[in-house]
Amino acid sequence: MAIAFTFPGQGSQSVGMGKELADNFAEARAVFEEVDDSLGHKLSDIMWNGPEETLTLTANAQPALMAVSVAVMRVLEARGLKLADKVSYVAGHSLGEYSALCAAGTFSVSDTARLLRIRGNAMQAAVPVGEGAMAAIIGLEHCDVDAICSQAATGGVCQIANDNGGGQIVISGSKAAVEQAAALATEKGAKRAIMLPVSAPFHSALMVSAADAMRDALASVQKQSPCVPLVANVLAAPVSDADEIAKLLVEQVTGQVRWRETVEWFAANNVTTLYEIGSGKVLTGLARRIDKTVSGISINTPADIDAALQTLLG
Repeated sequence: MAIAFTFPGQGSQSVGMGKELADNFAEARAVFEEVDDSLGHKLSDIMWNGPEETLTLTANAQPALMAVSVAVMRVLEARGLKLADKVSYVAGHSLGEYSALCAAGTFSVSDTARLLRIRGNAMQAAVPVGEGAMAAIIGLEHCDVDAICSQAATGGVCQIANDNGGGQIVISGSKAAVEQAAALATEKGAKRAIMLPVSAPFHSALMVSAADAMRDALASVQKQSPCVPLVANVLAAPVSDADEIAKLLVEQVTGQVRWRETVEWFAANNVTTLYEIGSGKVLTGLARRIDKTVSGISINTPADIDAALQTLLG
């Protein structure tokens, strides 16, 4: 009957995120101030006041989501929660891996913010706007989508980026190839094939220059083994060695986020509760759809924190 903490990825951001935490908890305010200082501008002002299009920019959304997740963690810790005593594993969806690792002590808050700013800028710069695309395929099995991607890849890069579970798979790559794959998916019986309003083809081979940038950035930052194992995106299995984690974070830039398999791994290894730490409830919803034996609980408001502490600390 183990517990895991999970950390959301891009798409969970919204204007106003973290404001209630900052208004109620000094520990949360300190995290937002540290992130602002490490980036050299008031990201917290964009988070709380927008505009939405500025917050949604990859280079802002990634450190912003991490900041909210870590703010929640610092409040929980200040009220007596020790991660290693109560939680068996951490995991994060894409950029959420960095939030998870910061929470587990691998990276400092400042270093995590800077790493995510580098990651966001590098991913945005990897492919000229308009040359890449992503699409969500709803209602087909992983093997079917994989075959469709292989067929469409004759016209450019096309691969599975996120296996989110619940019949939702996101593909990524060259615009023409992804559009062809979306059309093929509809022909093969997909319920929906939706082109996504994204600025770059994340988690595809087109991101190789961003992977190179992250290899350099991760090599130069101080890191420690996490206090609990990370169930890594590209493995869907736990890892604890800091150098191995850095290698997997580089692979993740061009590789598949295996979230369905991650939740299935939790279920198969006696993890019954996934607490989603930070903005939104995306991962909580996915957990329910992937495996009914796993319950998801989101923590992103003061009331959520109070309820979670009652359960976790008794």
